[in-house]
Amino acid sequence: MKIWNEAPIGVIDSGVGGLTVVKEMAQFLPDETIIYIGDDARCPYGPRSVEEVKEFTMEMATALAGMGIKMLVVACNTATAVTLDLLRERFPFPVLGVIEPGARAAVQVSSTGRIAVLGTVGTIKSKAYEYAISSISEGAEIIPLACPEFVPLVESGQYKQIDIRPVMKKSLEPIVHLKFDTAILGCTHYPLLHDQIQEQLPAGVNIVSSAYETVRDVENTLARFDLGNNSGRPKDPIFYTTGQMEGFKSIASDWLGIENPDVRHIVLGKPGCQ
Repeated sequence: MKIWNEAPIGVIDSGVGGLTVVKEMAQFLPDETIIYIGDDARCPYGPRSVEEVKEFTMEMATALAGMGIKMLVVACNTATAVTLDLLRERFPFPVLGVIEPGARAAVQVSSTGRIAVLGTVGTIKSKAYEYAISSISEGAEIIPLACPEFVPLVESGQYKQIDIRPVMKKSLEPIVHLKFDTAILGCTHYPLLHDQIQEQLPAGVNIVSSAYETVRDVENTLARFDLGNNSGRPKDPIFYTTGQMEGFKSIASDWLGIENPDVRHIVLGKPGCQ
């Protein structure tokens, strides 16, 4: 086995949302080491300009490249929508996003072809899911809805502290009377609100998260490039945040079931981390 196989997989997100992808990776790819960067200090990315999203995403990817990763997973829908091609051109390792896997899963699950996409303002404006779904199923009908209040609920930890049902109801009200059988959680933060979202949507609507399908893509890519770690020596995941470490640690511990996750602070765009 090449030493390269033991290199970590890098995961980036605008904040804590990408931990939903890390959770699936930990379950289905337990032999792989993960290094994660969450840009909590500048989250959310949804309302930001395309130029800012590209700049911030490139900073995270560059930092991980310097740490010797063998693959990059862009676990942020907004970043995937506007930077995936750029990242693939810039770096020598495989770069995977979350939109194509989510679109593929939704098409497989939907029996009517009417699919709602819940996402940030940036993701919805990009129409990335519409393009991805249409490339798989030409007859699909997409119902896009921006839900800008969801990410702050997760990043602040309020989703665990207060009754957020009024926010859910107001945000989802524009589509609850429409006909669709599948809803894509088009932001990796949203699975942490899964139950509250499900409660507000019409009965019988399938909710699809891209996290599981993304990990399938990771697994297939590891096999294709012979990058899998078969050493039996995976290291504990390391989490970097540009924001407050304690808040990140609390959510990471709660969501991943890690008693004391290794959370460190990082300054993007500049060398060094603490």
